[in-house]
Amino acid sequence: AWRLWRESRATELLDASLTHSTDESEVVRCIHIGLLCVQEDATRRPTMSSIVLMLNSRSLTLPAPSAPAFLFGKSRLYSEISITGSSAASTESDTSRSSSVPKSITEMTMSGIGAR
Repeated sequence: AWRLWRESRATELLDASLTHSTDESEVVRCIHIGLLCVQEDATRRPTMSSIVLMLNSRSLTLPAPSAPAFLFGKSRLYSEISITGSSAASTESDTSRSSSVPKSITEMTMSGIGAR
């Protein structure tokens, strides 16, 4: 989404079956608001009340979004990390069940999806 936004091609995110039944400017505005919500600098992210205002007011000028906190693909924030389970000691059978899952790592957090 970020790459397409930077290339002024955000409408390509929209499913082709919806392109004729939607207002393109409204779609771009929603993508814009979504990108504001995932900016790397959390202090620049809008509050929920600001988001509601942005969604309800077409006359409100939106600030330009900065890079998102989480990028997947060719990015400095992308890392493949092996998940082995929640126990501190991992057995061979745990390791055989582990999978390589893409995650994003920032200075503050590390997020991943795994079974308990």
